[in-house]
Amino acid sequence: MASRTSSPLLHPDERDFDLFAVMNALTDPVRLSIVLRLADESAVPCGTFDLPIAKSALSRHLRVLREAGVISQRDEGTRRVNSLRADELERRFPGLLDLVLKEGANRGTPQPVPA
Repeated sequence: MASRTSSPLLHPDERDFDLFAVMNALTDPVRLSIVLRLADESAVPCGTFDLPIAKSALSRHLRVLREAGVISQRDEGTRRVNSLRADELERRFPGLLDLVLKEGANRGTPQPVPA
């Protein structure tokens, strides 16, 4: 089936992950809540994230996570499915994701930062 987009989604290669881009992607409360959900579920369609933000804002947050290498996205029919790149992150930055997940879980439900 054809992709939903006119151009393929770009995902950085594991060796191109930048620690500062990953950390920047993980500092936002909304993006952290996305990562926490993806850590619990292996594949989550975009339309199932229950966040108090507009669809356009969700798309932007997912793009930041994808471009940093934190998540992967793939099109399945009319849905876009998101997955955490846990294995790649662990190989590139050992222990980082575990620490982020533990600290994120201790914070409770993250709320979006007002614009």
